[in-house]
Amino acid sequence: MKMRKLLCLAVLTGFIGCATTPVADTKAKDEADIRALEDRFAAAFKAKDINAIMALYTPGPDLIVFDANPPRQYTGWPAYKKDFEDFLASSPGPADMLITDVSVTVGGGDVAYGHSIQHPILTDKNGKKTEFTVRVTDGYRKINGQWLISHEHVSVPVDMTTMKPDLNSK
Repeated sequence: MKMRKLLCLAVLTGFIGCATTPVADTKAKDEADIRALEDRFAAAFKAKDINAIMALYTPGPDLIVFDANPPRQYTGWPAYKKDFEDFLASSPGPADMLITDVSVTVGGGDVAYGHSIQHPILTDKNGKKTEFTVRVTDGYRKINGQWLISHEHVSVPVDMTTMKPDLNSK
């Protein structure tokens, strides 16, 4: 009992260091890491670097993506990589990406979620630019100390009167 009291006293007075980081500091770092992931996504998109884009997603069959274009769902890393390859190949000219309204929620541990507004600008072989706005919600998992996107939902608002997508919604 006396040894236990001495150990508690040593811990309370700082004699024995504590290896844990305060939760607020960990959440702030995790949020910053996820925001940096989104910045890397924008840079990789602008560079049309498929490998850099896909390095931000969980590898293997567990990745689930609901993209704005058909099919309804992409299951697995290879399927979503193919979608990105086809999408970027359809516009062989320069690309740009503006990501705004980024919101990240870290619950502690290895799971987080966030959402943003993304505005890609693509250029076809004749120099014509196509731009649109999408809403993106991401689920993140921390794997081996690195945050990756494990679930993604990309959508556009639909005008319910005309049933047409609003590709430049504000």
